[in-house]
Amino acid sequence: MYSLADEHSVARTDYGVVLLNEATGKFWNLNPSGALVLDALLGTGTVESAAEAVMAEFAVDSEIATADASAVLEQLLAAGILVPA
Repeated sequence: MYSLADEHSVARTDYGVVLLNEATGKFWNLNPSGALVLDALLGTGTVESAAEAVMAEFAVDSEIATADASAVLEQLLAAGILVPA
């Protein structure tokens, strides 16, 4: 399971989400599929559930959805946006 790092906030938009580091002012944009992955990771905390959410919403196969969800997780962890809960 994962949570947002303390200094980060989320704003939902028509085109996904914006993640803001309130301490530095740096922000990231996630498109709708990235937003689905973020929501799943914050909810269930697994790449598998994130991939399932992407497959349910978009016409992609399991291999692509899993690879994309894994990549989003790695990037969010590397940026310090998500932390293990």
